[in-house]
Amino acid sequence: MTAYAVFLAPIAAAAALLFALLEAVKIKNADPGTEAMQEIASAIRTGAKAYLKRQYKSVAIFFAVVFVLLFLLAQAGYLSIFVPFAFLTGGFFSALAGFIGMTVSTKAGSLTAQAAQESLNRGLRIAFASGTVMGMVVVGLGLLDLSFWYFFLNWYYTNVQPVSASLRVEYIASTMLNFGIGASSMALFARVGGGIFTKAADVGADLVGKVEAGIPEDDARNPAVIADNVGDNVGDVAGMGADLYESFIGAIVATIALAVGAGLELAGVILPLAMAGLGVFASILGTFVVKTKEDACQKALLGALRRGTALSSLLVAASSYFLITNLLGGQLGIYFAVLVGILAGVGIGFSTEYYTSSTYKPTRDLACTAQSGTAPVVISGISVGMRSTFLPILIISAAVLASFLLAGGAANFRLGLYGIGISAVGMLSTLGITLATDAYGPVADNAGGNAQMAGLPPSVRERTDALDALGNTTAATGKGFAIGSAALTSLTLIAAYRDHILLLAQRYQLPLELDLGILNPKVLIGLFIGGMLPYLFSSLIMSSVGRAAEKMVLEVRRQFKEIPGLLEGTAKPDYATCVDISTRSSLREMVLPSVIAVVVPIGTGLILGSEGVMGMLAGCTVCGFLLAIMMANAGGAWDNAKKYVEEGHLGGTGSPVHKATVVGDTVGDPFKDAAGPALNILIKLVSIVSVVFASLILLHSLL
Repeated sequence: MTAYAVFLAPIAAAAALLFALLEAVKIKNADPGTEAMQEIASAIRTGAKAYLKRQYKSVAIFFAVVFVLLFLLAQAGYLSIFVPFAFLTGGFFSALAGFIGMTVSTKAGSLTAQAAQESLNRGLRIAFASGTVMGMVVVGLGLLDLSFWYFFLNWYYTNVQPVSASLRVEYIASTMLNFGIGASSMALFARVGGGIFTKAADVGADLVGKVEAGIPEDDARNPAVIADNVGDNVGDVAGMGADLYESFIGAIVATIALAVGAGLELAGVILPLAMAGLGVFASILGTFVVKTKEDACQKALLGALRRGTALSSLLVAASSYFLITNLLGGQLGIYFAVLVGILAGVGIGFSTEYYTSSTYKPTRDLACTAQSGTAPVVISGISVGMRSTFLPILIISAAVLASFLLAGGAANFRLGLYGIGISAVGMLSTLGITLATDAYGPVADNAGGNAQMAGLPPSVRERTDALDALGNTTAATGKGFAIGSAALTSLTLIAAYRDHILLLAQRYQLPLELDLGILNPKVLIGLFIGGMLPYLFSSLIMSSVGRAAEKMVLEVRRQFKEIPGLLEGTAKPDYATCVDISTRSSLREMVLPSVIAVVVPIGTGLILGSEGVMGMLAGCTVCGFLLAIMMANAGGAWDNAKKYVEEGHLGGTGSPVHKATVVGDTVGDPFKDAAGPALNILIKLVSIVSVVFASLILLHSLL
């Protein structure tokens, strides 16, 4: 069975990319709409491509510097010579996935608006097809990259530098563990840069357009409206895609590394790759049941998306049983750990939905506080975010304990750690369709903007608003899923780092006894540093959004004041200047947070050693997970409280209550779309960086 299972990953990669191509062709052949709709879509597409082109140029410099550094470390014997090149492929495929997804989503916005003129179901299918392209490209390119390196390394250590079968597995696993740094680095730049871009435009458009000028959202008179729509694509499509691409890669390579310590040999290495392959086929099948009736309500729309994800999860749950029993024989506990991961992902999604959807009490109560003014909205939103950490931490804790024990951790500690890793792979196995439901949201949002700016009939905007409202919910649950998977992946990476350090100590014949007790000063200091890092990181991003938003607000005010007839609709705003402000600000401001995420783990390790690094990773994971949940859910609640008022409740659009919720939403924007999502990547990147520089730290730390 092992000889056949290994081919599941590359076959699934090809299937995912082919399915993405078919969906892209379907979108391309759809009716593009009126000339005005095409013109608006073209402006958004041009702005998004210009931003990504400039971002990739900036990131290329970083990748060139790090490649040289990794190459020098490899030449000095600290790393495998393949790591610098895998660093490039990981970053390249991550960027390529984001670029393809963003290109399709910017085209699909106007197509969805046009399709919504025909029927609600047609609009849903076009928007979801665009999200499907993003989801399938992410998993397809991720598995393509991993499959290439697995087969290449297996061939290399069999034919070029022959070693025994057990050593070959160890070398493949330890080498592949380093591979996530390229994807992690690209993801951080995409998330931070995209988040700053989109939230600067969003805050400027809302505060000046809605609150000060009193014009509707997505009104063509608003100079920041095109930048806002561009930001939806570069932040919530390209950024989210890079984020989950990195989680997908990280969970698989960490579990591969843990297979060696668990004594599972080649079968344990192949299992996470094969499971990810099964998830691709399950996700493809799940997309076919995502459809609804014309007169569907929001609940029915949500049910349509849930049918797809539920079917995919059930297919993975069923098929993975046969895969695991054939690969690992009687290790049924590993199978139950997979089920735990799938259920944990579902649980976190429901928890996020409860705290952020306007159909539930927390968000409705938040909207009601706006009757007392802006300050209560801000205070209550932060309270909702803090309270929302309770259920996710219980779910993740239960998942970790259950997967550890079910996998046999009580008798074999390292087998239990492998169980945690395979649980994370189980959670991410249906990423193809999970990401599709998330990336669908920005497309629906752009469709509403296109319908508004192109002057389509009100019935079209009603349909796109129904799709957009659903998109807010799926985006919030997608963020919860991303954060939950990041926590499990990070825990797996910490366990893999520990095993990696012990293997390196054996290789270098160093007497190493890791003292990870809380009373070890190095561990305790590392905990403090790691706990501080998410707050420093978030502060830098929030400040960046604030500075960029300030420039945007001033520019929108200037145009309203200085362009005669703009508010009357007889003159056109200067959209390009607003896009340029967001672009310049995001590219400049994304550098410092990204550099800190790389420098801190290396610096901590060189001073405090491996024990200090372990403490730092634990502190960063715990604090980063909680802070990310708090920010994402508070931001989602503020956003949907505003939407709840705009639906006609509590005075409706333009009322004092509405203006208070708009201000709350602008506070939540950098929470949920900039700092919060970037924390997912931070807690994984520090682990990956620690793994890559483990040899250097082990041999040259001061303490």
